[in-house]
Amino acid sequence: MIGSLPPLTLVVGGARSGKSTFAEGLITATTRPRRYIATAQAWDDEMRTRIAQHQRDRGGDWLTVEAPLDLPTALAATRPGEVVLIDCATLWLTNHLLADHDLPARTEALVAALATCPAPVVIVSNEVGWGIVPDNALARRFRDEQGRLNQRLAHVAGLVVTVIAGLPLVLKGALP
Repeated sequence: MIGSLPPLTLVVGGARSGKSTFAEGLITATTRPRRYIATAQAWDDEMRTRIAQHQRDRGGDWLTVEAPLDLPTALAATRPGEVVLIDCATLWLTNHLLADHDLPARTEALVAALATCPAPVVIVSNEVGWGIVPDNALARRFRDEQGRLNQRLAHVAGLVVTVIAGLPLVLKGALP
């Protein structure tokens, strides 16, 4: 499908929209070694099962790095010649929100790390702003912060794709 990727690609969509599958397809279409940076944390059996299923679905030819909070360090360890998938920015943001970290500072650190990463990066993120206004302050803050993060990432990305019902729609740039 593709020959090369821009330095940053953002793939955004709703839950179970097919965004991760699409992003993985972008990565596997290259001939580069694959690095998967996972942001999920396995707090319970259901999440452990989900993570194990994702790993089986990807197959064994990915180097998996767990980075639920420190994406800049994980990106700094990337080698030239690789291609990176971060799945996903939404869980990364959630981890920082629940830890009561400075979200604007963490976002800017992530953007800076993406700018200096020696390999192309595809980052998956959820679009959570199309639903109803949440009924509690934490959920409203999460929705607002996720929207801000997606806007910031889209601004610096060379390619932005939304996935709806498994169908990709290019919002910015062009598929190589």
